[in-house]
Amino acid sequence: MKVPALFIVFEGGDGAGKSTQAKWLAASLEQADIPCAQTFEPGATWLGERVRDLVLNPSSGPICPEAEALLYIADKAQHVQEVIQPLLAQGTTVISDRYTDSAIAYQGSGRGLAGIEALAAWATGHLTPDLTIVLDADPDAAVTAIEAKDRLEDAGLDLHRRARQRFLDLAAAAPAHYLVLPAHDDQAKIAAAVRERLAAYGLYLQTPNPIPT
Repeated sequence: MKVPALFIVFEGGDGAGKSTQAKWLAASLEQADIPCAQTFEPGATWLGERVRDLVLNPSSGPICPEAEALLYIADKAQHVQEVIQPLLAQGTTVISDRYTDSAIAYQGSGRGLAGIEALAAWATGHLTPDLTIVLDADPDAAVTAIEAKDRLEDAGLDLHRRARQRFLDLAAAAPAHYLVLPAHDDQAKIAAAVRERLAAYGLYLQTPNPIPT
Protein backbone atom coordinates (compact mmCIF):
# COMPACT_ATOMS: atom_id res chain seq x y z
CA MET A 1 0.00 0.00 0.00
CA LYS A 2 1.35 3.38 -0.99
CA VAL A 3 1.99 5.69 1.96
CA PRO A 4 0.63 9.23 1.43
CA ALA A 5 3.05 12.14 1.53
CA LEU A 6 3.36 13.61 5.02
CA PHE A 7 4.35 17.03 6.28
CA ILE A 8 6.64 16.54 9.29
CA VAL A 9 8.14 19.42 11.29
CA PHE A 10 10.89 19.55 13.90
CA GLU A 11 10.46 22.36 16.42
CA GLY A 12 12.11 23.44 19.66
CA GLY A 13 14.64 25.84 21.04
CA ASP A 14 17.98 26.83 19.59
CA GLY A 15 20.64 24.18 20.04
CA ALA A 16 18.09 21.36 20.49
CA GLY A 17 19.36 19.23 17.59
CA LYS A 18 16.52 19.70 15.13
CA SER A 19 18.65 19.64 11.99
CA THR A 20 20.41 16.46 13.16
CA GLN A 21 17.13 14.62 13.71
CA ALA A 22 15.76 15.87 10.39
CA LYS A 23 18.78 14.28 8.69
CA TRP A 24 18.27 10.99 10.54
CA LEU A 25 14.62 10.84 9.55
CA ALA A 26 15.34 11.72 5.92
CA ALA A 27 17.96 8.99 5.75
CA SER A 28 15.50 6.42 7.15
CA LEU A 29 12.85 7.45 4.61
CA GLU A 30 15.32 7.29 1.72
CA GLN A 31 16.46 3.87 2.90
CA ALA A 32 12.82 2.72 2.70
CA ASP A 33 12.53 4.20 -0.84
CA ILE A 34 10.00 6.79 0.34
CA PRO A 35 10.34 10.08 -1.55
CA CYS A 36 11.24 12.86 0.89
CA ALA A 37 12.76 16.32 0.97
CA GLN A 38 14.33 18.37 3.74
CA THR A 39 13.74 22.08 4.10
CA PHE A 40 14.02 24.76 6.78
CA GLU A 41 12.89 28.16 8.00
CA PRO A 42 13.83 30.87 7.59
CA GLY A 43 15.82 30.81 4.38
CA ALA A 44 14.76 28.00 2.03
CA THR A 45 13.58 30.36 -0.73
CA TRP A 46 15.07 33.39 -2.48
CA LEU A 47 12.93 35.61 -0.26
CA GLY A 48 13.73 33.55 2.80
CA GLU A 49 17.46 34.03 2.29
CA ARG A 50 17.03 37.78 2.54
CA VAL A 51 14.67 37.51 5.50
CA ARG A 52 17.11 35.21 7.29
CA ASP A 53 19.92 37.69 6.92
CA LEU A 54 17.76 40.56 8.18
CA VAL A 55 16.31 38.83 11.24
CA LEU A 56 19.32 36.76 12.34
CA ASN A 57 22.41 38.73 11.35
CA PRO A 58 23.79 40.43 14.50
CA SER A 59 24.85 43.38 12.37
CA SER A 60 21.25 44.14 11.32
CA GLY A 61 19.93 47.47 12.48
CA PRO A 62 17.14 47.79 15.05
CA ILE A 63 14.03 45.81 14.08
CA CYS A 64 10.88 46.36 16.11
CA PRO A 65 9.07 43.18 17.26
CA GLU A 66 6.13 43.76 14.90
CA ALA A 67 8.39 44.15 11.87
CA GLU A 68 10.39 41.10 12.91
CA ALA A 69 7.20 39.04 13.15
CA LEU A 70 6.01 40.14 9.72
CA LEU A 71 9.36 39.25 8.17
CA TYR A 72 9.19 35.75 9.63
CA ILE A 73 5.60 35.36 8.45
CA ALA A 74 6.56 36.47 4.94
CA ASP A 75 9.23 33.78 4.86
CA LYS A 76 6.65 31.15 5.84
CA ALA A 77 4.16 32.25 3.20
CA GLN A 78 6.80 32.05 0.46
CA HIS A 79 8.11 28.74 1.80
CA VAL A 80 4.69 27.09 1.59
CA GLN A 81 3.95 28.41 -1.89
CA GLU A 82 7.37 27.82 -3.41
CA VAL A 83 8.58 24.66 -1.64
CA ILE A 84 6.24 22.77 0.67
CA GLN A 85 2.98 22.65 -1.29
CA PRO A 86 4.59 21.67 -4.63
CA LEU A 87 6.51 18.83 -2.95
CA LEU A 88 3.44 17.49 -1.16
CA ALA A 89 1.42 17.71 -4.38
CA GLN A 90 3.91 15.47 -6.18
CA GLY A 91 3.78 12.88 -3.39
CA THR A 92 6.99 13.79 -1.55
CA THR A 93 7.11 13.70 2.23
CA VAL A 94 8.41 17.04 3.52
CA ILE A 95 10.60 17.38 6.61
CA SER A 96 10.97 20.97 7.79
CA ASP A 97 13.33 22.36 10.40
CA ARG A 98 10.89 24.90 11.95
CA TYR A 99 7.48 26.11 10.78
CA THR A 100 4.68 28.30 12.16
CA ASP A 101 5.06 27.15 15.78
CA SER A 102 8.40 28.96 15.89
CA ALA A 103 6.74 32.30 15.12
CA ILE A 104 4.00 31.57 17.64
CA ALA A 105 6.59 30.70 20.29
CA TYR A 106 9.27 33.34 19.64
CA GLN A 107 7.38 36.30 18.26
CA GLY A 108 4.09 35.51 20.01
CA SER A 109 5.15 34.43 23.50
CA GLY A 110 8.80 35.47 23.34
CA ARG A 111 8.21 39.01 22.07
CA GLY A 112 4.76 39.29 23.65
CA LEU A 113 2.83 39.90 20.42
CA ALA A 114 -0.85 39.02 20.02
CA GLY A 115 -2.43 37.54 16.90
CA ILE A 116 0.62 35.66 15.59
CA GLU A 117 -1.14 32.28 15.45
CA ALA A 118 -3.96 33.62 13.25
CA LEU A 119 -1.53 35.56 11.06
CA ALA A 120 0.68 32.51 10.52
CA ALA A 121 -2.32 30.34 9.67
CA TRP A 122 -3.57 32.89 7.12
CA ALA A 123 -0.13 33.30 5.52
CA THR A 124 0.36 29.55 5.07
CA GLY A 125 -3.14 28.83 3.81
CA HIS A 126 -3.89 26.98 7.06
CA LEU A 127 -1.49 24.20 6.06
CA THR A 128 -0.78 22.23 9.24
CA PRO A 129 1.82 19.49 9.74
CA ASP A 130 0.75 15.88 10.06
CA LEU A 131 3.25 15.59 12.92
CA THR A 132 5.31 18.15 14.82
CA ILE A 133 8.24 16.81 16.85
CA VAL A 134 9.25 19.17 19.65
CA LEU A 135 12.79 18.64 20.90
CA ASP A 136 12.59 20.11 24.36
CA ALA A 137 15.77 21.70 25.69
CA ASP A 138 16.45 23.93 28.68
CA PRO A 139 17.54 27.25 27.12
CA ASP A 140 19.66 28.04 30.15
CA ALA A 141 21.97 25.28 28.96
CA ALA A 142 21.32 24.97 25.22
CA VAL A 143 21.30 28.65 24.25
CA THR A 144 24.08 29.57 26.66
CA ALA A 145 26.30 26.92 25.06
CA ILE A 146 26.09 28.61 21.64
CA GLU A 147 29.28 30.64 21.31
CA ALA A 148 28.61 32.70 18.18
CA LYS A 149 24.98 33.70 18.73
CA ASP A 150 22.77 35.10 16.01
CA ARG A 151 20.44 38.04 16.63
CA LEU A 152 17.58 35.95 18.03
CA GLU A 153 19.79 33.61 20.05
CA ASP A 154 21.23 36.72 21.71
CA ALA A 155 17.78 38.14 22.60
CA GLY A 156 17.94 37.07 26.26
CA LEU A 157 17.16 33.90 28.17
CA ASP A 158 13.74 35.16 29.30
CA LEU A 159 12.56 35.23 25.69
CA HIS A 160 13.83 31.69 25.13
CA ARG A 161 12.19 30.44 28.33
CA ARG A 162 8.84 31.86 27.25
CA ALA A 163 9.26 30.32 23.79
CA ARG A 164 10.05 26.93 25.30
CA GLN A 165 6.90 27.00 27.39
CA ARG A 166 4.79 27.94 24.36
CA PHE A 167 6.13 24.97 22.39
CA LEU A 168 5.13 22.70 25.28
CA ASP A 169 1.71 24.33 25.58
CA LEU A 170 1.04 23.89 21.86
CA ALA A 171 1.96 20.22 22.09
CA ALA A 172 -0.19 19.66 25.18
CA ALA A 173 -3.20 21.19 23.42
CA ALA A 174 -3.00 18.79 20.45
CA PRO A 175 -1.24 15.57 21.53
CA ALA A 176 -2.45 13.63 18.48
CA HIS A 177 -0.35 15.88 16.24
CA TYR A 178 2.73 16.36 18.44
CA LEU A 179 5.58 14.31 19.86
CA VAL A 180 7.65 15.90 22.63
CA LEU A 181 11.09 14.41 23.27
CA PRO A 182 13.91 15.51 25.58
CA ALA A 183 16.59 17.05 23.39
CA HIS A 184 19.38 15.92 25.74
CA ASP A 185 18.68 12.22 25.09
CA ASP A 186 21.00 10.15 22.91
CA GLN A 187 20.50 11.00 19.23
CA ALA A 188 19.80 7.39 18.31
CA LYS A 189 17.17 7.11 21.05
CA ILE A 190 15.42 10.27 19.83
CA ALA A 191 15.47 9.05 16.22
CA ALA A 192 14.04 5.68 17.29
CA ALA A 193 11.17 7.40 19.12
CA VAL A 194 10.39 9.43 16.00
CA ARG A 195 10.36 6.30 13.83
CA GLU A 196 8.09 4.53 16.33
CA ARG A 197 5.59 7.38 16.27
CA LEU A 198 5.55 7.42 12.47
CA ALA A 199 4.42 3.80 12.40
CA ALA A 200 0.96 5.16 13.21
CA TYR A 201 1.04 6.82 9.77
CA GLY A 202 2.00 3.61 8.00
CA LEU A 203 5.73 4.38 7.93
CA TYR A 204 7.76 1.45 9.24
CA LEU A 205 11.32 2.70 9.23
CA GLN A 206 14.68 1.30 10.24
CA THR A 207 17.80 2.89 11.67
CA PRO A 208 19.58 4.60 8.77
CA ASN A 209 22.73 2.96 7.48
CA PRO A 210 25.07 4.75 7.32
CA ILE A 211 24.29 7.17 10.13
CA PRO A 212 24.08 10.75 8.78
CA THR A 213 26.76 13.18 9.89
